[in-house]
Amino acid sequence: MQTTMQSEDYLQILKDNWGYDSFRGIQADIIQSIGSGRDTLGLMPTGGGKSICFQVPTLAADGLNIVITPLISLMRDQVSQLRRRGIKATAIYSGMNRDELERAYDNCIYGNYKFLYISPERIASDTFRERLRLIRRICLITVDEAHCVSQWGYDFRPSYLKIAELRHIIPYHVPLLALTATATPRVVDDIQVQLEFGETNVIKMSFERKNLAYIVRHTPDKPRETLNILRKMPTGSAIVYTRSRRLTGEIAQMLNKNGVTADNYHAGLNPTEKNHRQELWASGKVRVMVATNAFGMGIDKADVRIVIHYNLPDSIESYFQEAGRAGRDGKKAYAVLLYNPTDNKTMNQRVADKYPEPDYIRKTYEDACHFLAIGMGEGLGHMFDFSMEKFSTYFHHYPFRASSALGILSNAGYVDYQEENNFRSRLHITLRKDELYHLTGNETRADNLLQTLLRTYTGLFADYTDIDEIALAYRTGYTPETIYNILKDLQARGIVNYIPRRNTPTLQMLTPRIQPDDIVLKPEIYDDRKADYAWRIKLMLRYTTMTDQCRSTMLLKYFGEENAKPCGQCDVCIAQRKQLTSATFDQIRQHILNILSDNRPHTLDELQPREHVKAHFDTVLRTMLEEEEIAADGRKIIRCK
Repeated sequence: MQTTMQSEDYLQILKDNWGYDSFRGIQADIIQSIGSGRDTLGLMPTGGGKSICFQVPTLAADGLNIVITPLISLMRDQVSQLRRRGIKATAIYSGMNRDELERAYDNCIYGNYKFLYISPERIASDTFRERLRLIRRICLITVDEAHCVSQWGYDFRPSYLKIAELRHIIPYHVPLLALTATATPRVVDDIQVQLEFGETNVIKMSFERKNLAYIVRHTPDKPRETLNILRKMPTGSAIVYTRSRRLTGEIAQMLNKNGVTADNYHAGLNPTEKNHRQELWASGKVRVMVATNAFGMGIDKADVRIVIHYNLPDSIESYFQEAGRAGRDGKKAYAVLLYNPTDNKTMNQRVADKYPEPDYIRKTYEDACHFLAIGMGEGLGHMFDFSMEKFSTYFHHYPFRASSALGILSNAGYVDYQEENNFRSRLHITLRKDELYHLTGNETRADNLLQTLLRTYTGLFADYTDIDEIALAYRTGYTPETIYNILKDLQARGIVNYIPRRNTPTLQMLTPRIQPDDIVLKPEIYDDRKADYAWRIKLMLRYTTMTDQCRSTMLLKYFGEENAKPCGQCDVCIAQRKQLTSATFDQIRQHILNILSDNRPHTLDELQPREHVKAHFDTVLRTMLEEEEIAADGRKIIRCK
């Protein structure tokens, strides 16, 4: 990328396009690093502002930024946001038709576009690689959710391993920016190896959240405990995470009956309903969102005071990311995890459900091929709508286990199963502006709708754009059905190309159908991943049940921050502090003062009395520092005079 931009130039781009006067955290460091042409790995917690890190330097450079992300909803949202700012951006993902793909590629080759968002599965296609060679200039490759490239990451995706190949296709050096909010030290090292970094270059924010208190509540009655917690904290927005779509509705209903406004959210809702519920929550009209983990990506609501996990997540990474959606405004917030002993059995059962036996996986493959009427040796490249409900009913499968089997087959390269596809309605005006204006005034309803479309959305003449029939109905006064019929009529007349929304899982065959016995599940796809998943479950249970270590400290050490200090506000720290009597406090304090009486700096190990627990020593030390009896001198402590 190597630009001659100075810090003030990047700040001006930030100000002109986003209205901010300064960068946050490590944003400026990352921007300067990739601006100088260096491969960079940025570790930023949820809410750290990752998109700014690659959008600002791209606008400062000549060429296109290829942004690789598995989150289709996120890429659509970012493309829409960039277009509203007058910045040329497009996206390529599963479910697009041939005309949409051709237009997106042409815009990148001939249209001076700045951003191409693409799913990792697409970068391996011959079509993408052929078009890649025709793009005049590529200034940056951005890899979002970079932990997916490591088999030691909690969400490993084999398609990410193809990313490094792009570096050999592009005939000149292009810096690569990898971004993630969750990575252990082992994963950090592996990301740089897999993406072929020229040199080790990691820029990291501390994951410590000083305003966020981590609490675990042991309770036999989770619904009642959820209600009690929300009643004790009557102000501020809240999120309640659960693993079950059914539970989202039941808990929301229970809260509403007891005077706490709530709505529910999960992947099975259509895009319009999702947007509506999200807007009610974001505006404060609904206080609590009860949701599966489908809710959260791209959510940037600052005043979330509490996140409650009704069920235990699968991993420390998932928990940390979801809990981190509380308190983004820097004010005091809480992350509460509910636990009872039955969770142990449930969590251990997840291993068997997430990684069913190989024979079951092969049977699921065979049943899916029968379900889709794919003959032996056929199906390569074909994509099918795939109703898990119908499939499970017809072939007597448990849906979660069957879905997991298809996910493993996806990782093994036999199919591409997308469980949660929300294909929004898309529209492209095929006429030129002058041709369209000659049509206006002839038909009132169509003319009114076209004018509303042009006022509401940008880029309709250049590319396919996501639209919302419910929003258009509100603005025009027509019913959604009327909007649909007008658009279908305009399409029949060659004025627009209109693709109505649909919400369905899909399955694409990546190889011709083979015999089930010929399916090979390599250790890195099955055995290693199953063992790693079981280990993460074990760590999650340990976090939940431990009573001898600060919860914040455990989380931070998991992510490699070995010098993390007790937070003083989690349930473990509070319990230990309550056990600290005034007599013990005075004993520890006097012990510290006695050692420091020689007026020399001393290490923490030298100061800590061996007969007292470390948590009590930390509490006394923190109090003495706050009251300025002692002071920190580098890594040592001195007595204040």
